Amino acid sequence: MEQNKRYQQAMQLLQQLVQTPSFSREEDKTAAILVDFLKDSGVKEVKQQQNNVWAFNKHYKPERPTLLLNSHHDTVKPNPGYTRNPFEASIKDGKLFGLGSNDAGGCLVSLIATFLYFYEREDLKYNLVLAATAEEEISGRNGIESILPQLGSIEAAIVGEPTQMHLAVAEKGLLVLDCTAKGKAGHAAREEGINAIYEAMPDIQWFQNYTFPKVSEHLGPVKMSVTMVQAGTQHNVVPDTCTFTVDVRLTDTYTMKEVLETIQQHVKAEVKPRSMRLKPSSIPMEHPLVQAGLSMGRQTYGSPTTSDQALLPVPSLKMGPGFSGRSHMADEYIHLHEIEEGIKLYIELLERVIVNCHT
Repeated sequence: MEQNKRYQQAMQLLQQLVQTPSFSREEDKTAAILVDFLKDSGVKEVKQQQNNVWAFNKHYKPERPTLLLNSHHDTVKPNPGYTRNPFEASIKDGKLFGLGSNDAGGCLVSLIATFLYFYEREDLKYNLVLAATAEEEISGRNGIESILPQLGSIEAAIVGEPTQMHLAVAEKGLLVLDCTAKGKAGHAAREEGINAIYEAMPDIQWFQNYTFPKVSEHLGPVKMSVTMVQAGTQHNVVPDTCTFTVDVRLTDTYTMKEVLETIQQHVKAEVKPRSMRLKPSSIPMEHPLVQAGLSMGRQTYGSPTTSDQALLPVPSLKMGPGFSGRSHMADEYIHLHEIEEGIKLYIELLERVIVNCHT
């Protein structure tokens, strides 16, 4: 299939996806579109579980390692500042406008075009599995995480997110902590009670000032931010409880358990993590995917935002057409040339890794 034909088909698919609402947990219609597109493109066996869709290359061989190509087809709700119809998928001045066009529709259709390019090839040193997954925007449990057992043993992954086709070789993890400082209720007019707000203040100050010693080469330091505080019921009652929420952005220099244990050792408040699922991730610089990208003149960096990388138990590279700064914004768009370039560079990258390189 010629490059221009692959691009035109990818564009048509992207317009169809943008025109179809696919909010997290409501992706059934775009899942159906993806199943039909893959079958119409000659993929013999397309599998679906809930709103996740996946397929293996035609000449899958169990003895070969498997490379996962993954992106998501769910979107956030439209930004209130939209001046265009978020589902129109209109094209103007070389841009395709619409909800999910940049995050992550352009990445998804580019990966699909790449998968189809290699689908019937018999000279691959890796198997390929394409997974178009759900609930990424809410880190839901019915997304990529739920189908990993169905994908078998995976050696590595490319996660399609808008990076301008540069190489995000590390990604911050997310740990949200609910902290509770305890006091004793009393009347504010008398010297009684233990003010839970005052009990919380040293802990809040510790979160503000503490610096984890190890700094990541690509992600910098671990970052902690107290983002919410609640206490008290009325002006004349000394509060017996003060709760506060801490947003912790982890790097690849510490495990989530290590960060949590350090925090619990230093603060007096009770600390409860909401989840331990969204782990920091990284891929070694010597990995074939990274080396292939570098040989193509792509740059490496660390990503501050979380994606489905956090849920993958294998080395993964975040890479895709589009620009992260456009994600979730009003009048979201992607440049048409970004998709054309994305397909071209994905194919070139994989030619270097799964055809010409050894595992």
